[in-house]
Amino acid sequence: MSHTAYVVASYGIAALTVVALILWVWADGRARRRELQALDKAGIRRRSAPAGDAQ
Repeated sequence: MSHTAYVVASYGIAALTVVALILWVWADGRARRRELQALDKAGIRRRSAPAGDAQ
């Protein structure tokens, strides 16, 4: 493999890895938000919620 091919392949793999990590974090964030909404609907509140909201 020539030097140019090695560099291009390395940058390509690095770019795919970064894109995969961004997509994973984005999807995981959406899943956590859905879980928090389900817990809120069930009446379970976060400790960080203002004191007036707790029941």
